[in-house]
Amino acid sequence: MAQPIDHVNHRRPRKRVAVIDFHRISYVIGMMLLVLTVFMVPPALTDILAGNPDFWVFFGSAFVTGFIGLMMVMSSRGSWSEEIYLKEGFVLTVASWISLCIVATIPFIFFGHGLSLTDAWFEAVSGLTTTGATILNNLDDLPPGILLWRSIIQWIGGIGIVLMALIMLPFLRVGGMQLFQTESSDRSDKIVAKSSELVRLIATTYFVMTAMCGMAYAAAGMSAFDALNHAMTTIATAGFSTHDLSFGHFENPAIHWIGFVFLLSASLPLVLYIKFARTGDFAVWNDTQVRGFLKFAATAIIAMSLWYYATRDVALIDALRIVAFNSISIISTAGFTLGDYTAWGPGAVGVFFLFMFMGGCTGSTTGGIKAFRIQVMLIASRNYLRKLVSPNRVVVPVYNGKQLPTEISTSVLAYISVMFISIMVFTVVLSFFGLGFVEAVSAATSSLTNVGPALGPQIGPAGTFAELPDNAKLLLTSGMLLGRLEFFTVLVVFSRDFWR
Repeated sequence: MAQPIDHVNHRRPRKRVAVIDFHRISYVIGMMLLVLTVFMVPPALTDILAGNPDFWVFFGSAFVTGFIGLMMVMSSRGSWSEEIYLKEGFVLTVASWISLCIVATIPFIFFGHGLSLTDAWFEAVSGLTTTGATILNNLDDLPPGILLWRSIIQWIGGIGIVLMALIMLPFLRVGGMQLFQTESSDRSDKIVAKSSELVRLIATTYFVMTAMCGMAYAAAGMSAFDALNHAMTTIATAGFSTHDLSFGHFENPAIHWIGFVFLLSASLPLVLYIKFARTGDFAVWNDTQVRGFLKFAATAIIAMSLWYYATRDVALIDALRIVAFNSISIISTAGFTLGDYTAWGPGAVGVFFLFMFMGGCTGSTTGGIKAFRIQVMLIASRNYLRKLVSPNRVVVPVYNGKQLPTEISTSVLAYISVMFISIMVFTVVLSFFGLGFVEAVSAATSSLTNVGPALGPQIGPAGTFAELPDNAKLLLTSGMLLGRLEFFTVLVVFSRDFWR
């Protein structure tokens, strides 16, 4: 039984069964839909200014979304409480993401080039999960409103995953995320709703980084519209562009370097910037996770740049720019492209396939395994080897200067095991849907790690997912949600024991 903590009297109140209150869940989702309604207005105004008749699609979508959200809030108005229990946390996390994806689908169905229901769902899920895989062709000719909507939902998904990672997942004990539980929170079954200050600071930091990125892009020569869109999808490490060639559309090298800097910045925990703003101390190198991520990124980029320079007739600075941008784009799971890196040869394809798994740091907008999980896995493996050599040796695992609890090592290894099992299952199923092995395994990996582009001529960095069969698209969208919600958050809701 879950027991709420009485923080006033410092005692445990009478026991109460931790039933799932769907009214409270409905209230929260309704509020989210009302917020999403507001974000549908800018694309409508953009289409009006551009003289595009699709503006009615966004006003109509806003009306439908707002009506549904308002009804959910009104019908559950008296149900809200700061006490959200463990089971409610799982249901709320999954239900809110699915609900937002469903509503985000509406504009894609009814805009001028109208997508099928499957394609619209694919584009919406890819956007909100910040995966960045797309089924849209001829982006340069699409109405500005729908391009802006794609960027907005990715921007929303980016901050959404940060808040989920820092506030919800530690309490849900998903994949070792309890390592990042805030000091002010307790370890009961209750998710303490005292995170308003953290939410405000994260939102402010996220907005400031987006504004800085947009201004830098504009100063380097992007149009105001391109700068706004790419700033949102860069800070969200999401990958949607307003052009078919992605960053290859822009010839100014400064734009590529700006993209690199902000993708790298967005791969670090947002709380680092909050600490810097409050204390002036930007002690990046004191954090084990950040230090490990930066070392890996620097080593990979330098090695690949030297290889690229040695095998091609290109200046060293250009080799560094091309490799650095493409590498950090995949490592951060953004998925932007600067040329077709699959044309670099089999060795490069293998390296970029490895990059798909990495991800950035916990508390960032990136997907993937995350640096801390890889570090915990390596620590556990090293300690196991030491125990094999000296069975009686007492080995105390340490991470970031603190003893690493056994439950965290176990949950991390379980998370990585489930990820690779999922990749194998998805690969086999996609193969039966007609994809070749390389495309099947890379598409499975790309969706489950939320990278975006896969490998191969059809769905690689130079292609789209438009030609895939509908069954494959639906499977990949389930993979995007599964990966973005850290696997266990979804799997536990489908467990029979969860509802028992």
